[in-house]
Amino acid sequence: MVSKQKKYGFRKARVRKNILASGIKCPRLSVYRSLRYLYAQVIDDANSKTLASATTLSKEMQGKFEKSAKSIEAAGALGELIGQKAVKAGVTKVCFDRGGRLYHGKIKAVADGARKAGLKF
Repeated sequence: MVSKQKKYGFRKARVRKNILASGIKCPRLSVYRSLRYLYAQVIDDANSKTLASATTLSKEMQGKFEKSAKSIEAAGALGELIGQKAVKAGVTKVCFDRGGRLYHGKIKAVADGARKAGLKF
């Protein structure tokens, strides 16, 4: 029997393969959700460099949300922050890498916040 972690790994690999195989040569916005925090990075795979990164654990995000660092409100604020950092770094178009998670809830809130900040995907 295949464990939950292995199923997640299969989904994550499938999503990443489809993004990289599509032939789009733009940076990807990768989102990771742990049990406590959310992390987002804009990664340039051609040069293997991280162009911008943000997390709900950082000092910039402290005190911005009422409930916790894993709420949907915090996810939206994280999306806006990563969008602002990416635009400052000169990136306007990205591919969204949801990392094997379903596109709803916190993952969708990060994407909506990034779009609000000016990223296109």
